[in-house]
Amino acid sequence: MSAPCRRMASRSLLQFLSCFSRTSVGNTRLRPFSSTSACRATPQTRIVIERADSPWTLMAAVCLQRLPVISADCSPIEQRFNQMLQQMEREKSLLSDHELRLLEDADRMSRKQADDYDSDGEDEDQEIVLAQDLEDSWEQKLKIFQPAPRVTADVDQDVTSPERCLADSLVLLAEQQVAGETLWLLPQARWQDGETLRQTAERALASLPAAGLKATFLGNAPCGVYKYKLPQAARTESTVGTKVFFFKAVLSGGGGSGGPPPGPGGALLWATRSELQHYLKPAYKMKVDRVVLGL
Repeated sequence: MSAPCRRMASRSLLQFLSCFSRTSVGNTRLRPFSSTSACRATPQTRIVIERADSPWTLMAAVCLQRLPVISADCSPIEQRFNQMLQQMEREKSLLSDHELRLLEDADRMSRKQADDYDSDGEDEDQEIVLAQDLEDSWEQKLKIFQPAPRVTADVDQDVTSPERCLADSLVLLAEQQVAGETLWLLPQARWQDGETLRQTAERALASLPAAGLKATFLGNAPCGVYKYKLPQAARTESTVGTKVFFFKAVLSGGGGSGGPPPGPGGALLWATRSELQHYLKPAYKMKVDRVVLGL
Protein backbone atom coordinates (compact mmCIF):
# COMPACT_ATOMS: atom_id res chain seq x y z
CA MET A 1 0.00 0.00 0.00
CA SER A 2 2.96 2.25 0.74
CA ALA A 3 4.58 1.66 -2.69
CA PRO A 4 1.65 3.02 -4.77
CA CYS A 5 1.49 6.09 -2.49
CA ARG A 6 5.21 6.83 -2.99
CA ARG A 7 4.83 6.50 -6.80
CA MET A 8 1.84 8.93 -6.82
CA ALA A 9 3.71 11.44 -4.66
CA SER A 10 6.84 11.31 -6.84
CA ARG A 11 4.73 11.71 -10.04
CA SER A 12 2.95 14.81 -8.64
CA LEU A 13 6.27 16.37 -7.60
CA LEU A 14 7.77 15.80 -11.07
CA GLN A 15 4.71 17.41 -12.77
CA PHE A 16 4.97 20.47 -10.50
CA LEU A 17 8.68 20.93 -11.18
CA SER A 18 8.18 20.64 -14.94
CA CYS A 19 5.40 23.27 -14.93
CA PHE A 20 7.51 25.64 -12.84
CA SER A 21 10.49 25.29 -15.21
CA ARG A 22 8.34 26.04 -18.28
CA THR A 23 6.88 29.13 -16.63
CA SER A 24 10.26 30.52 -15.62
CA VAL A 25 11.73 29.95 -19.08
CA GLY A 26 8.74 31.62 -20.75
CA ASN A 27 9.11 34.73 -18.58
CA THR A 28 12.79 35.11 -19.47
CA ARG A 29 12.06 35.59 -23.16
CA LEU A 30 12.81 39.09 -24.50
CA ARG A 31 9.92 41.40 -25.54
CA PRO A 32 9.94 41.98 -29.30
CA PHE A 33 10.83 45.56 -30.43
CA SER A 34 8.08 47.56 -32.16
CA SER A 35 8.03 51.00 -33.78
CA THR A 36 4.81 51.82 -31.91
CA SER A 37 6.51 51.63 -28.53
CA ALA A 38 9.36 53.79 -29.79
CA CYS A 39 6.91 56.48 -30.93
CA ARG A 40 5.17 56.46 -27.55
CA ALA A 41 8.49 57.02 -25.86
CA THR A 42 9.02 60.33 -27.68
CA PRO A 43 5.66 62.21 -27.76
CA GLN A 44 7.30 65.67 -27.91
CA THR A 45 8.96 64.88 -31.22
CA ARG A 46 5.65 63.89 -32.72
CA ILE A 47 3.97 67.10 -31.44
CA VAL A 48 6.66 69.27 -33.02
CA ILE A 49 6.27 67.48 -36.35
CA GLU A 50 2.50 67.86 -36.28
CA ARG A 51 2.78 71.57 -35.47
CA ALA A 52 5.13 72.14 -38.36
CA ASP A 53 2.81 70.30 -40.74
CA SER A 54 -0.44 71.76 -39.33
CA PRO A 55 -2.66 73.37 -41.98
CA TRP A 56 -4.07 75.82 -39.40
CA THR A 57 -2.72 79.33 -38.91
CA LEU A 58 -2.46 80.40 -35.26
CA MET A 59 -3.47 83.93 -34.25
CA ALA A 60 -4.06 85.80 -30.99
CA ALA A 61 -6.77 88.44 -30.48
CA VAL A 62 -7.39 90.93 -27.66
CA CYS A 63 -10.84 91.60 -26.22
CA LEU A 64 -10.01 95.08 -24.91
CA GLN A 65 -12.79 96.61 -22.80
CA ARG A 66 -13.32 100.04 -21.36
CA LEU A 67 -15.15 99.40 -18.12
CA PRO A 68 -18.15 101.55 -17.05
CA VAL A 69 -17.18 104.97 -15.71
CA ILE A 70 -20.45 105.86 -13.99
CA SER A 71 -23.14 103.73 -12.40
CA ALA A 72 -26.05 102.61 -14.55
CA ASP A 73 -29.53 104.06 -14.09
CA CYS A 74 -31.61 102.28 -11.48
CA SER A 75 -34.60 100.27 -12.57
CA PRO A 76 -38.05 101.11 -11.08
CA ILE A 77 -37.83 98.27 -8.55
CA GLU A 78 -34.33 99.40 -7.53
CA GLN A 79 -35.59 102.95 -7.02
CA ARG A 80 -38.45 101.76 -4.79
CA PHE A 81 -36.07 99.57 -2.79
CA ASN A 82 -33.68 102.51 -2.33
CA GLN A 83 -36.51 104.72 -1.08
CA MET A 84 -37.54 102.04 1.41
CA LEU A 85 -33.98 101.79 2.73
CA GLN A 86 -33.75 105.58 3.14
CA GLN A 87 -37.04 105.65 5.04
CA MET A 88 -35.83 102.88 7.37
CA GLU A 89 -32.59 104.76 7.89
CA ARG A 90 -34.42 107.95 8.88
CA GLU A 91 -36.72 106.11 11.29
CA LYS A 92 -34.07 104.03 13.06
CA SER A 93 -30.95 106.20 12.91
CA LEU A 94 -29.65 108.42 15.70
CA LEU A 95 -29.38 112.19 15.47
CA SER A 96 -26.23 113.48 13.80
CA ASP A 97 -23.91 116.10 15.32
CA HIS A 98 -25.44 118.80 13.13
CA GLU A 99 -28.97 117.88 14.21
CA LEU A 100 -27.92 117.94 17.87
CA ARG A 101 -26.40 121.38 17.30
CA LEU A 102 -29.67 122.60 15.81
CA LEU A 103 -31.49 121.48 18.94
CA GLU A 104 -28.95 123.19 21.18
CA ASP A 105 -29.26 126.45 19.21
CA ALA A 106 -33.05 126.28 19.40
CA ASP A 107 -32.90 125.70 23.17
CA ARG A 108 -30.47 128.60 23.62
CA MET A 109 -32.68 131.00 21.63
CA SER A 110 -35.77 129.99 23.60
CA ARG A 111 -34.00 130.62 26.91
CA LYS A 112 -32.76 134.00 25.67
CA GLN A 113 -36.28 135.04 24.81
CA ALA A 114 -37.50 133.92 28.26
CA ASP A 115 -34.72 135.88 30.06
CA ASP A 116 -33.51 132.60 31.49
CA TYR A 117 -30.08 132.54 29.86
CA ASP A 118 -26.72 132.97 31.59
CA SER A 119 -24.08 134.35 29.20
CA ASP A 120 -21.26 134.71 31.74
CA GLY A 121 -19.36 131.77 30.30
CA GLU A 122 -19.37 133.15 26.73
CA ASP A 123 -17.04 135.64 25.11
CA GLU A 124 -19.02 138.67 24.02
CA ASP A 125 -16.57 139.54 21.23
CA GLN A 126 -16.72 136.05 19.75
CA GLU A 127 -19.05 135.71 16.79
CA ILE A 128 -21.50 132.88 17.23
CA VAL A 129 -22.22 130.84 14.09
CA LEU A 130 -25.50 129.02 14.33
CA ALA A 131 -26.18 125.69 12.68
CA GLN A 132 -28.93 127.31 10.63
CA ASP A 133 -26.37 129.76 9.21
CA LEU A 134 -24.27 126.81 8.08
CA GLU A 135 -27.28 125.25 6.36
CA ASP A 136 -27.99 128.48 4.50
CA SER A 137 -24.41 128.69 3.24
CA TRP A 138 -24.51 125.05 2.14
CA GLU A 139 -27.72 125.64 0.23
CA GLN A 140 -26.14 128.56 -1.62
CA LYS A 141 -23.21 126.39 -2.67
CA LEU A 142 -25.60 123.67 -3.79
CA LYS A 143 -27.42 126.11 -6.08
CA ILE A 144 -24.13 127.09 -7.74
CA PHE A 145 -22.95 123.48 -8.21
CA GLN A 146 -23.62 122.03 -11.66
CA PRO A 147 -23.13 118.24 -11.97
CA ALA A 148 -21.58 116.87 -15.14
CA PRO A 149 -24.09 115.41 -17.59
CA ARG A 150 -24.46 111.65 -17.53
CA VAL A 151 -25.31 111.52 -21.23
CA THR A 152 -23.59 113.60 -23.91
CA ALA A 153 -25.30 113.19 -27.26
CA ASP A 154 -22.37 114.42 -29.36
CA VAL A 155 -19.86 112.05 -27.74
CA ASP A 156 -22.24 109.06 -27.59
CA GLN A 157 -22.65 109.20 -31.36
CA ASP A 158 -18.88 109.18 -31.94
CA VAL A 159 -18.03 105.46 -32.05
CA THR A 160 -14.29 106.22 -32.26
CA SER A 161 -14.25 107.78 -28.79
CA PRO A 162 -13.87 105.68 -25.62
CA GLU A 163 -15.62 108.51 -23.75
CA ARG A 164 -19.04 107.46 -25.09
CA CYS A 165 -21.71 105.53 -23.19
CA LEU A 166 -20.09 106.04 -19.80
CA ALA A 167 -22.55 103.72 -18.05
CA ASP A 168 -21.83 100.79 -20.38
CA SER A 169 -18.83 98.61 -21.10
CA LEU A 170 -17.19 99.18 -24.50
CA VAL A 171 -15.27 96.70 -26.69
CA LEU A 172 -12.57 97.76 -29.13
CA LEU A 173 -13.01 96.55 -32.72
CA ALA A 174 -10.58 96.89 -35.62
CA GLU A 175 -11.27 96.80 -39.34
CA GLN A 176 -9.14 94.08 -40.98
CA GLN A 177 -8.81 92.23 -44.27
CA VAL A 178 -9.53 88.48 -44.17
CA ALA A 179 -9.30 86.51 -47.44
CA GLY A 180 -9.99 89.66 -49.45
CA GLU A 181 -13.00 90.65 -47.32
CA THR A 182 -13.16 93.66 -44.98
CA LEU A 183 -14.43 92.63 -41.54
CA TRP A 184 -14.75 94.13 -38.08
CA LEU A 185 -12.84 91.92 -35.63
CA LEU A 186 -11.05 92.06 -32.32
CA PRO A 187 -7.47 93.33 -32.75
CA GLN A 188 -5.45 90.27 -33.75
CA ALA A 189 -2.03 89.26 -35.06
CA ARG A 190 -0.44 86.12 -36.44
CA TRP A 191 1.64 83.98 -34.11
CA GLN A 192 5.37 83.94 -34.80
CA ASP A 193 8.00 81.40 -33.82
CA GLY A 194 9.68 82.09 -30.50
CA GLU A 195 6.84 84.01 -28.83
CA THR A 196 3.94 83.03 -26.62
CA LEU A 197 0.31 83.66 -27.51
CA ARG A 198 0.21 86.35 -24.80
CA GLN A 199 3.11 88.14 -26.50
CA THR A 200 1.32 87.85 -29.83
CA ALA A 201 -1.78 89.47 -28.32
CA GLU A 202 0.32 92.30 -26.87
CA ARG A 203 1.93 92.85 -30.27
CA ALA A 204 -1.51 92.99 -31.90
CA LEU A 205 -2.55 95.74 -29.49
CA ALA A 206 0.71 97.65 -29.89
CA SER A 207 0.37 97.66 -33.69
CA LEU A 208 -2.91 99.63 -33.57
CA PRO A 209 -2.87 103.24 -34.79
CA ALA A 210 -4.24 104.48 -31.43
CA ALA A 211 -1.41 106.38 -29.76
CA GLY A 212 -0.80 105.84 -26.05
CA LEU A 213 -3.26 102.98 -25.69
CA LYS A 214 -2.52 101.17 -22.41
CA ALA A 215 -4.13 97.90 -21.37
CA THR A 216 -3.97 95.47 -18.46
CA PHE A 217 -4.13 91.82 -19.52
CA LEU A 218 -6.17 89.48 -17.32
CA GLY A 219 -4.05 86.34 -17.34
CA ASN A 220 -1.44 84.63 -19.49
CA ALA A 221 -3.67 81.89 -20.90
CA PRO A 222 -6.32 82.41 -23.60
CA CYS A 223 -9.95 82.47 -22.45
CA GLY A 224 -11.53 81.37 -25.74
CA VAL A 225 -10.87 80.21 -29.29
CA TYR A 226 -12.55 80.73 -32.64
CA LYS A 227 -11.81 78.48 -35.61
CA TYR A 228 -12.81 79.16 -39.20
CA LYS A 229 -11.91 77.76 -42.62
CA LEU A 230 -10.84 79.83 -45.58
CA PRO A 231 -12.90 79.86 -48.79
CA GLN A 232 -12.15 77.06 -51.24
CA ALA A 233 -10.44 79.49 -53.60
CA ALA A 234 -8.07 80.69 -50.87
CA ARG A 235 -7.14 77.28 -49.45
CA THR A 236 -3.84 75.59 -50.15
CA GLU A 237 -2.27 72.30 -49.12
CA SER A 238 -0.46 74.01 -46.24
CA THR A 239 -3.25 76.41 -45.20
CA VAL A 240 -6.83 75.35 -44.56
CA GLY A 241 -8.02 77.84 -41.95
CA THR A 242 -7.20 79.88 -38.86
CA LYS A 243 -7.49 79.36 -35.11
CA VAL A 244 -7.85 82.62 -33.15
CA PHE A 245 -7.16 82.55 -29.40
CA PHE A 246 -8.83 85.30 -27.32
CA PHE A 247 -7.23 87.19 -24.41
CA LYS A 248 -9.05 89.50 -21.98
CA ALA A 249 -7.75 92.99 -21.26
CA VAL A 250 -9.12 96.22 -19.78
CA LEU A 251 -8.26 99.78 -20.80
CA SER A 252 -6.03 101.41 -18.19
CA GLY A 253 -5.01 104.59 -20.04
CA GLY A 254 -4.75 106.35 -23.37
CA GLY A 255 -7.31 106.59 -26.15
CA GLY A 256 -8.70 109.96 -25.05
CA SER A 257 -11.68 111.78 -26.46
CA GLY A 258 -11.74 112.37 -30.15
CA GLY A 259 -10.74 108.80 -30.97
CA PRO A 260 -7.53 107.46 -32.46
CA PRO A 261 -6.48 108.85 -35.81
CA PRO A 262 -6.83 106.55 -38.82
CA GLY A 263 -3.65 104.77 -39.80
CA PRO A 264 -2.34 101.93 -41.92
CA GLY A 265 -3.64 99.41 -39.39
CA GLY A 266 -7.26 100.19 -40.29
CA ALA A 267 -10.16 101.97 -38.59
CA LEU A 268 -11.07 101.46 -34.94
CA LEU A 269 -14.30 101.85 -33.01
CA TRP A 270 -15.67 101.32 -29.50
CA ALA A 271 -18.95 99.38 -29.42
CA THR A 272 -21.26 98.44 -26.59
CA ARG A 273 -22.23 94.83 -26.10
CA SER A 274 -25.63 95.42 -27.70
CA GLU A 275 -23.98 97.05 -30.74
CA LEU A 276 -21.69 94.11 -31.52
CA GLN A 277 -24.38 92.46 -33.61
CA HIS A 278 -24.15 95.35 -36.10
CA TYR A 279 -20.43 94.79 -36.73
CA LEU A 280 -19.60 91.12 -36.08
CA LYS A 281 -20.75 88.03 -37.91
CA PRO A 282 -23.10 85.77 -35.89
CA ALA A 283 -20.67 82.87 -35.42
CA TYR A 284 -17.83 85.19 -34.43
CA LYS A 285 -20.10 87.26 -32.14
CA MET A 286 -21.21 84.11 -30.29
CA LYS A 287 -17.58 83.39 -29.36
CA VAL A 288 -16.88 87.01 -28.43
CA ASP A 289 -19.95 87.21 -26.15
CA ARG A 290 -18.45 84.47 -23.98
CA VAL A 291 -15.29 86.53 -23.48
CA VAL A 292 -16.79 89.98 -22.83
CA LEU A 293 -16.96 90.87 -19.16
CA GLY A 294 -20.55 91.47 -18.09
CA LEU A 295 -20.03 94.52 -15.87
